[in-house]
Amino acid sequence: MTTIFERAATAIATLSVPYANQVYIPQTGTALPDQFIVFFLVSSQPVLQADDAEELRGNRVQVSVYDRNGLVSLPDVDTAMIAAGFKRSAKNQLPFNQETRHFGLALEYTYLEDE
Repeated sequence: MTTIFERAATAIATLSVPYANQVYIPQTGTALPDQFIVFFLVSSQPVLQADDAEELRGNRVQVSVYDRNGLVSLPDVDTAMIAAGFKRSAKNQLPFNQETRHFGLALEYTYLEDE
């Protein structure tokens, strides 16, 4: 069975942008790339239970895109995630990171998992 983490990582990998689960940590001595993606599981809750077993689980995943050049030319995360079965949800601009000089956009997606 594919986990929600594998499903999100597989979708994001199609974008050909450096990515990581939760925190992007470059190799020692290497700076952060100009553009990168991090993702994490925001929540995962049972949606339907029957006969003392979970039948459906609702997952919410946040994919954050960081770019030093602003938020105009970002990779098409929506298309990649939708192709993997996710549904679009909230979108929020993240505060500019003074230290790394990255702009950020947080995109949330839901996925209904059949247990």
